[in-house]
Amino acid sequence: MGFIAAVAFATILAVVAGLTLSGASSISHDLYINVAKKGQNDEKGEVKVAKRATIVLGIIAICLGLIFKGQNVAFMVGLAFAIAASANFPSLLMSIVWRNFNTRGAVWSIVTGSVLAVVLIILSPTVWVDVFHHTSAIFPLKNPALISLPAAFLAGYLGSVTSSEPEVAQRYDDEKIRTHLGVGAH
Repeated sequence: MGFIAAVAFATILAVVAGLTLSGASSISHDLYINVAKKGQNDEKGEVKVAKRATIVLGIIAICLGLIFKGQNVAFMVGLAFAIAASANFPSLLMSIVWRNFNTRGAVWSIVTGSVLAVVLIILSPTVWVDVFHHTSAIFPLKNPALISLPAAFLAGYLGSVTSSEPEVAQRYDDEKIRTHLGVGAH
């Protein structure tokens, strides 16, 4: 029993460390370097931001763990997957199958899916009743994906048809050739 507990603890620790590292590197590289610094490399600044992001992400995780103490872990993992699916799946699928899917559509899809999923989870019985101890929930469903996924698809579609990026179709065709034939792949 002790061996099984040690393996389970090591696995959980590895997953948490991987998620923390992934989040910190996304914040430091994607947001700090590509957005704040507009692509200019700043290694010292990137490392500093990564260290601070690790601490902030750890504090957020601890606070969320304390807030959701006593909740069903398997159900909470399902909610995390609902957020991830709402944020990522619509834009990934549309970028694969629709040649006119563009940047605005992707941004609208990702923002709509993730924000709506989080808001609906907060308003659901899982948080509104079980954590905040209100008598009834504003949003009746326990899992938001039934609403947030279609909304993310719709936002991606509307974002794409309301903006024009003429080079999108050509990039789609180029990527399709690279994907299917390997031509131009490095």
